Amino acid sequence: MRYIDESLADGETIIQRGQWPGVFWFGAWAALILLGIAIVGIFIFISSLIKMKTTDFAVTNRRVILKRGWLNRTTQELAVESIEGVSLDQSFIARIFGYGRVIVTGTGEARIVFPPMAHPVAFRRSIEAARADCGGEVHLAREDRRAILRAAEANENEKVVEAEREVEEAPVRGQRRSSFIGLRSRRR
Repeated sequence: MRYIDESLADGETIIQRGQWPGVFWFGAWAALILLGIAIVGIFIFISSLIKMKTTDFAVTNRRVILKRGWLNRTTQELAVESIEGVSLDQSFIARIFGYGRVIVTGTGEARIVFPPMAHPVAFRRSIEAARADCGGEVHLAREDRRAILRAAEANENEKVVEAEREVEEAPVRGQRRSSFIGLRSRRR
C-alpha cells in the first residue's frame, strides 16, 4: 500500500494523484537501450525507476502531500487551509510534452516544490478546488463538535430565557417609566 493511502485520516479522500510524465519513462528506457551496453545506461535506468516508483504526490480534500524516498522517507505535507498560493513552472518543451512543475506556498516559510508531473494544470486545479471547498473550515474531532453544539444550544436557551424576562419586565402600555434627568423623552 502506498504512503498516501496509509496516511489518510477519517473522512479524507484523494482528489488527484500526481503522475510522472511519459517522456520521463521514455528517457529511462532510452538510457537503458542506448547506453545499456556501456553499463552506464543500466544505472541511469535503475536510478530513474527507483526515483519514479518511490515518489508519491497527491491532493486530498484536507492536505497536499509529497513523499519521496525508499529507504529514507521524506514527506512534505501542507494543510489546504494554510495554502497561500499555487504556481506552475512549465517551459516550452514541457508544454509540448504535457508536463510541468507545481509549486505550493503556504503560511510562513512553508513551500512544496513538486517534481515534474504529467497534467500539472489539472493538479493545480484540484488544489484550488480543495481550497475553495475548504472555505477556511476547521475539521474537528467528533467530541469537539458535540461540545460546540451543546454550547450553542445552551446559548440559544439563554437567549430565549432572556427574551422572556424582557417581555415580563416590559412596562404595560400607559404606565409611565422613570427617566434619568430628562434623557428620555416623556410619554403622555
